[in-house]
Amino acid sequence: MKKIILSLAMAAAIVSCNSSKTVDDPLAESGRTQRTENLLANLRKISANGYLIGHQDDPVYGVGWVGDSCRSDVKSVCNDYPALIGFDLGHLELGDSVNLDGVPFNRMREEIIRQYDRGGMVTLSWHLDNPLTRGSAWVKPDSLTDQEKQTVASVLEGGECHEKFLGWLDTLASFLNSLETPYGVKVPVLFRPWHEHTGSWFWWGQNLCTADQYKALWKLTEDRLKEKGVNNVLYAYSPGTEFAGDADKYLERWPGDGMVDVIGFDTYCTNNPEDTTAINNYRNGLDLGLKTICEIAKQHNVVPALSETGMESLGMENWWTEVLMPVLNKYPIAYVLLWRNAHDKPGHFYMPYPGQKTVSDFVKFYNDKRTLFVKDINGLYLQVN
Repeated sequence: MKKIILSLAMAAAIVSCNSSKTVDDPLAESGRTQRTENLLANLRKISANGYLIGHQDDPVYGVGWVGDSCRSDVKSVCNDYPALIGFDLGHLELGDSVNLDGVPFNRMREEIIRQYDRGGMVTLSWHLDNPLTRGSAWVKPDSLTDQEKQTVASVLEGGECHEKFLGWLDTLASFLNSLETPYGVKVPVLFRPWHEHTGSWFWWGQNLCTADQYKALWKLTEDRLKEKGVNNVLYAYSPGTEFAGDADKYLERWPGDGMVDVIGFDTYCTNNPEDTTAINNYRNGLDLGLKTICEIAKQHNVVPALSETGMESLGMENWWTEVLMPVLNKYPIAYVLLWRNAHDKPGHFYMPYPGQKTVSDFVKFYNDKRTLFVKDINGLYLQVN
């Protein structure tokens, strides 16, 4: 059995979701809830011993199924839930009932609370639509329009979409404030806004705004959420791989110390198992990227992580133990998030499911003492002694 690294004496303080008793949810000196601060402290502790394994949209759909209750492709393979579950808030800003991948926001809220009750963690991204062009979050880097290049400027103070954007942030704040258990605890979550900004495929990307505009966008977001009473959120900063080990490039659009809690980056492996050059490039880039962010994390007193990764379709039978794990095991990161297992896009999956060719290798990955799933953690939200 793997080591449970956060088995605290206070574990009895975790209250079952079936309890009708209201529990204390105090604020820390920072203004965030004490449980949110505890989560951050425990992520630091985790990173010295292992890393949480995460999966996007894990309990709401998978390969060949959608909407089932208490189901998970990961759990079907190793009889355990991921320690970290990711969801995306895209289309929340539009007032839609489902997100851009068809996940109902009410179901998302329920699953966030369930993950908290089982002792796991949640991270949230936000692929929000373009408030100026009314298009999606995505743009075409090779054919950017003047309007697309003005989007970030338009949402900042004095811009034509500023009031509209404030309304979107208020909708986001309402959702974050609604993440409360039946017994009165606001669930702490990790929010990862404005990600992959070192590329130019989102309207907040490298060639669509200046560094100062990006920083102002981040500050506007965080300030507005705090103004609306959001006190259960940690913030994650995650460029793409374009920084290529250059710390100065990584920090070019840094929002500022005190505004970021977790740093990471997003990187994906080729889906061609025969392309050994591309696989080696992924491995080497992952190694260099993690080395760089771990050094930055020390300098800026934040927690390092791998914010998105994976090999689409998992065509390489030993990818988990021969490509991913050897690099991850070298660095004190808090978590790694694998992308989603789509139910409606054949081949678009990043975690194994029963019968998939990497199941055996994934179980070896699961059994490694550093890879942490729900059964391996206990007390993420309890105060560190």
